[in-house]
Amino acid sequence: MQRKLTKQIVGNGTPQDHEVIIWDTEVKGLGLRISPGGAKSYILKTRIGGGRTAPVRKPTLGKAGDLTLIQARTKARAWKALASEGIDPSRHKEISERTVSDLCKEYMEVHAPRKRSSRDDRSKISTHILPRLGRRLVIDVSFSDIERLHRSMKHTPYAANRTLALISKMFSLAIRWEWTERNPAKGVERYPEEKRERFLSPDEISRLSHALNEYVATANHPSEAKKAADAILLLMLTGARRSEVLSANWDMFDLDAGIWIKPSSHTKQKKAHRIPLSPQAVQLLTRRKCSGDDNEYVFPSTRGTKFPHLTDIKKSWSEICNLAELPKLRIHDLRHTYASLLVSGGASLPLIGALLGHTQVQTTQRYAHLMDEPLREATNLVAIAVSGPLNSKAE
Repeated sequence: MQRKLTKQIVGNGTPQDHEVIIWDTEVKGLGLRISPGGAKSYILKTRIGGGRTAPVRKPTLGKAGDLTLIQARTKARAWKALASEGIDPSRHKEISERTVSDLCKEYMEVHAPRKRSSRDDRSKISTHILPRLGRRLVIDVSFSDIERLHRSMKHTPYAANRTLALISKMFSLAIRWEWTERNPAKGVERYPEEKRERFLSPDEISRLSHALNEYVATANHPSEAKKAADAILLLMLTGARRSEVLSANWDMFDLDAGIWIKPSSHTKQKKAHRIPLSPQAVQLLTRRKCSGDDNEYVFPSTRGTKFPHLTDIKKSWSEICNLAELPKLRIHDLRHTYASLLVSGGASLPLIGALLGHTQVQTTQRYAHLMDEPLREATNLVAIAVSGPLNSKAE
């Protein structure tokens, strides 16, 4: 029904056994909706972008009582103007109304999908950022607010610094999106981080290898256990990053030539990375390809199309490390171990950097100290060669 809305009509409107909408004749599209339960709210019937082909939307302006009739008409006119410009008014907020929760949502929808660490970002947001800052207005967040949040995480300095970096990135984007003019995370002093580089000894490598077999042999779901164990073994054989292995698809591999070509979209350095595969890695991949699992991914997920490949092997990794009696081992330590084995085998730092996909010389330089022993052995050969004639002359 259509009629000019008044305070009396809004106040006296009674519920029916079905939803009733009274359309205002003063502001076209504004309506008073009365539910069968008696709830009253203002809605706006509009088309995003205008035109007859655009779908009709009926977003809620607010509850009658929370909004006066005058406020509802004012808001309806503003929302109609936004809709005519192609902006969904139900999702639009004035800059002064946008909260940190809004910023986190925008970040996850717009920026995070481009990142490999979007799952980690989501965890930091839900665990640390939203509980402390979610309701705060973006324009009101201060340096001290960020500093207090960072200080509250002092017992986990690495996580504190990563969370601080995430907040700083979100506020940098907020400046670009014209939500605010400043980044309150700038200048917050980060905690010192001790670089942790763990290298497995030959005995530990053997224990881990045996643990992989034991994990599969005793699993309730052997096929799933084998999939996770194979992923870990491929990490050991290639030194690749976890995300690169778990998201790998068969188009990246030439098993006849023994080559793995990682596309730029799958690498941290955003560059295509071509590496040769060892016979053991080729054998592992060939076995997986011939296993009868008709899927484009090497390690497909059983969780549906939302997760087409494995994304997390933390549970399997934890159980395998317990079996190997290596409780503090990280998956990334396999990459360090791969590099250390290359060093002990006499590989040069540029060669190691090429295999690991490093673009910065400094990144590979962290393994320089491991070359002391091979270099000592080499210089000992010279010493033996030189000292032989000297000793014979002395006699």
